[in-house]
Amino acid sequence: MADDILISGPRGLGNLTAILIFLVYLIGTLLLTERRLGYVIMFLGGLTAAGMPVLHMWGNGIGKMRGFFFIWGLLALGTLGLFSAILAAEGFWRLQWRRPR
Repeated sequence: MADDILISGPRGLGNLTAILIFLVYLIGTLLLTERRLGYVIMFLGGLTAAGMPVLHMWGNGIGKMRGFFFIWGLLALGTLGLFSAILAAEGFWRLQWRRPR
């Protein structure tokens, strides 16, 4: 995100949308631990993160202005996002089979 803003991205209040998205993801991760809504937020956030490399490399590609660390960051984000979605699905699956207390 920082590279997007530095190269050609929006500056100013337009970045509040990204901050709100990050906030919702953190709430799902930290405040809604082991709850259905938390797992759903984690799963959707993970799928979104896994789709970032696809979105950035679609069409003409990244271009020559993007560097090694930007591409490496995209691949790491996609990998961690997919892993996060798998963990959230597994946690949700366990929650479904847990006996009510």
